[in-house]
Amino acid sequence: MIKARVTVTLKNGVLDPQGKAIVGALDSLGFEGVNSVRQGKVFDVEIDTKDKNDAEARVKAMCDKLLANTVIEDYSVEIA
Repeated sequence: MIKARVTVTLKNGVLDPQGKAIVGALDSLGFEGVNSVRQGKVFDVEIDTKDKNDAEARVKAMCDKLLANTVIEDYSVEIA
């Protein structure tokens, strides 16, 4: 079994209203000096294989088809 961690973030230039709301909330909680926050998603996926290349290819296919909206999001895959 191979574990993979997928991190999905908005592409540069894509507006992040949730990140902007987080900046405002942090400021209201007294965390001054936070200029920007970009929010994202993390997925931990376990693949039933021993081949790291196979696992990475399968996880990237999952990202392209479901886990990430590749029009506005980038993703990275870490294989453990």
